[in-house]
Order: sequence, then C-alpha cells, then structure tokens
Amino acid sequence: MADSSHGTPGTTVAVGSTGRQLDEFDNPGLPPHRPRLADRDPRAEKRAERQVALLFAISVVGTLLFFVGYFFIPLDQTIERLRLQNLMLGLGTAFAMLGIGVGIVHWAKTLMPDHEVTEDRHDIRPESDRQDAEKIVNDILDESGIKRRPLIRNTLLGAALLAPLPAIAIFRDLGPLPGNALKETMWDAGVRLTRDPSGTPIRAADVTIGSAFHVIPEGLNEAEHKLEEKAKAVVLLMRLDPNELNPSPGKEDWAYDGIVAYSKICTHVGCPVALYEQQTHHLLCPCHQSTFDVEHEAKVIFGPAARPLPQLPIEVDDEGYLVASSDFQEPVGPSFWERG
Repeated sequence: MADSSHGTPGTTVAVGSTGRQLDEFDNPGLPPHRPRLADRDPRAEKRAERQVALLFAISVVGTLLFFVGYFFIPLDQTIERLRLQNLMLGLGTAFAMLGIGVGIVHWAKTLMPDHEVTEDRHDIRPESDRQDAEKIVNDILDESGIKRRPLIRNTLLGAALLAPLPAIAIFRDLGPLPGNALKETMWDAGVRLTRDPSGTPIRAADVTIGSAFHVIPEGLNEAEHKLEEKAKAVVLLMRLDPNELNPSPGKEDWAYDGIVAYSKICTHVGCPVALYEQQTHHLLCPCHQSTFDVEHEAKVIFGPAARPLPQLPIEVDDEGYLVASSDFQEPVGPSFWERG
C-alpha cells in the first residue's frame, strides 16, 4: 500500500509502509489541448458570437411576450382568452429562460477558453490578497471575452435584466401587502363580546368562576371577510377569583371582577388554544402543547410558544354586557406576525 511519494520532477515514486520502493512512473501531465473550430477559424468564431447574441435576444423577446400576455390580454370570462393568455405566458417564460440558459452554455462551449491549467500551491500572503483577487477577476473577464465582444455583452445584459421580471410580475397576483391587517382586529372600544358561533351578547353575570367562553366580536357574522376577521379576533373568556390575578402595572383595569379575555390564537404557529384547565387556570394548545398561565397574564410556562397570549382589555357597558375597552395592544397570532 502506498502512503507517500517523492522523486525527481516529473517522476512519481510510490513508497510502501516499510519504506521499500514499490514502483516508479512518469508524471503524464495534462492531455494535449485540442483546438475547436472557433479557435482556428475567425469566421467560425464570429458565427458563434452571433449565435450567442441571437439566443440572448430570444430571451429578451420571450420576456416581452410574457408581459404582452400578462398585461395586454384582458380576461373576459371566455375560455379562448384564457387559453391565449396561458399560451403566451408559457411560451414567454420558456423562451426567456431557455434563451439565456442555452446562450450561456453555447458561449462557454464555443468561445471561452477550454484549456486546462495547473497552479502550484503557495503560501497565502495577506498583504497581496487584494492584488491577487483583482488579477483573478481580470483574468476571468479576459478569458470570457466579454470585454472584446460588446454584442454578447449587451445582449446578455438585456436578457439578464429582463428575465427575472416575469417572476416579479407573478408575485403581484399573490394579493396586496398585508399593511396593518395583522396588527388590527374587529375589536374596538365599546364592541360587545358575543358567544361563538351564535353571536349572543354576554353579560358579566353569565360568566361564573371556572367557566370559559369562546368569544367573537359583535357583528362578526355580518362582516365582509368573516373568516379572515375571525382568525384574528376570536377570544377565550374566563373568570377567576380576582385575588388570583397578577396584573402588571398599567393593566390593572384590563379585567372586570376576575373576568379576563385572551386571544385564542397560539403565539407559536397560530393553532387554536382550545383547552382550559379550571383547577390550574392553564390554557393549553393541543397542537404543540404550549401552555399558558392565566393567573400571570397568560405567560408561557411550557412548550414552544415564544410569548404570552395577547390580552383583550374589557369592561361592562350600561346594560351589564361585557365590551372591549380597545383593540389588542399587540399583534395576535404567531410571533412572526409581529414582523409583518
């Protein structure tokens, strides 16, 4: 078994584990370079350059075709228009991607240098790193021929700038930006708390110690985007002994006579917090077992949730019904919604 090698330049000597020379052979070196047609014939080189430029131009045309189909073919509920638009979108995307992809491959195969080179390892000299990096970049540019081939350079720039635009345009169909939609709900000062799903208002006297109600804001059932609003506004309502609550400064009036309301949307990944343990006053998310302590402002005591459930400030109106004092003071739902 060979474990080291030494010898004169150009010769490789294999040495066994016992130090005995096993074999000796000449370094074969690199295979001879076989010039391509474009390397020998200037006309073939020029023809290859025009072919690469044509492929990049096809990519530009494909991008423009995509935009024509996307913006200038109105959909009028007819299958013919839909088919035409899909055809132009598909062909435009195919030509845009295929043109620039094949063009770059053809450029590399026919015009860029294809000879193999070797370079001996050398010690890295920090003071010359910048000069070495600059030389490498200049060598790459010289070998690619992009400096002396403006036709390829210009068509490549056009294709590269236009090719990503169809993907950006498609993102437009994903819908408008959320804006403040993740930070605002239907809750507001004076909005009554109602039972889910009936929408019946809840009196403070109806909430006994140990009970829990699934609550939605009044008017949710008639809202235009009912499901979207419910996903943010649904609340769990519970009543504890007021002496068991531990509100932080500034939140002493967020509860009413031991009645507290917390968002039902788990701050982990948005699952519904549906289980309430009467004896421990813990809220449990059954999806990933995040557990929240109602006595201490629904702080996380177990599980992957990163922050407490947002609390809804509540009070009682003149008729004895529970109403919100304001909207939530922080975004509801998963923690990443805070960055929305």
